[in-house]
Amino acid sequence: MMSMLTSFDSLFHDLDRLNGLLSGYGGTAPRWMPVDTYRRGDEFVVNFDLPGVDPESVDVTVDNNVLSVTAERHWAPGDEDQVLMAERPQGRYSRQLLLSDNLEADHIDARYDQGVLTLTIPVAESAKPRKIQISSGGGQHAISTGSRQS
Repeated sequence: MMSMLTSFDSLFHDLDRLNGLLSGYGGTAPRWMPVDTYRRGDEFVVNFDLPGVDPESVDVTVDNNVLSVTAERHWAPGDEDQVLMAERPQGRYSRQLLLSDNLEADHIDARYDQGVLTLTIPVAESAKPRKIQISSGGGQHAISTGSRQS
């Protein structure tokens, strides 16, 4: 089965992680967010880890089958706070996935709960398996076909 989701930025994850470690997460480059994707029946589910992110800062867009997710996490110590450790990355998070034409990008459902952004993307009707009637000399027989892949 052909994949219906492709990550643009997974190839650069190791370089981004190394850059973050070297820069102490103090730079302005967008941070990478972990993601899980799986198919459940007639839909794809995508989970993005965004702990500590204000849901108002999360932005999800689709443009030419490219799904983009951005979010921001900020923490500023108070004037009287004596910071002993500050290891949690702050700033802008970004991730892009390429969606197949076999997905209904216009019907994405998005939810943010307990630090996880969950997107549910339905499979297009044209990509679902269907039965085709085949006639023969003695009558008609139903034969199940697989889904079309582009």
